[in-house]
Amino acid sequence: MLDLVFTRRFSMGHRLIHGASESCALPHGHNEFVTVRLRPTAPRALDGAGNMVVSFQRAKSRWHRFVDERLDHALQLAEDDPLLAWFRAHEPERARRIIVTPGDPTTELMACLMMAKLNALLDADGALLRCAEITLQETPTNTVRYEGDPLDMLPAPRPPAQCWWLRADDSIADV
Repeated sequence: MLDLVFTRRFSMGHRLIHGASESCALPHGHNEFVTVRLRPTAPRALDGAGNMVVSFQRAKSRWHRFVDERLDHALQLAEDDPLLAWFRAHEPERARRIIVTPGDPTTELMACLMMAKLNALLDADGALLRCAEITLQETPTNTVRYEGDPLDMLPAPRPPAQCWWLRADDSIADV
């Protein structure tokens, strides 16, 4: 099986308010690396001409744009974090750069949300590829790797159509 694997770096800020360590309850940031492994949905032999599953350009351009324009330097907050209400009331322009998550934006949750978003983007591009694995490195010593259906891991308290991570657009929150 030929898989396409690529990595992107981004910087982020977050805070965890639901039981993590006290240091994680204060807003702080990480320089993260997200690595994805994409697998063809209809595997076939190379054709003897172009010899590609899908060009790397096609496979990664939309995802890299999402990471660069929406995830990089964004703040990740739980949907019930009081900081979110403050930003929406006092700095609505900056509030648009906040990734809103169901519960704390842990590395585990973000890996699943990112995989679901990537799959939505891939589906909108013809469903030629599917994300088979995602690795999110929070620090040089803390990494989460997930393979499988991210929807099996994600909380499902609302109709799926309302979840930003299932839409093939640039949304990072449900407003």
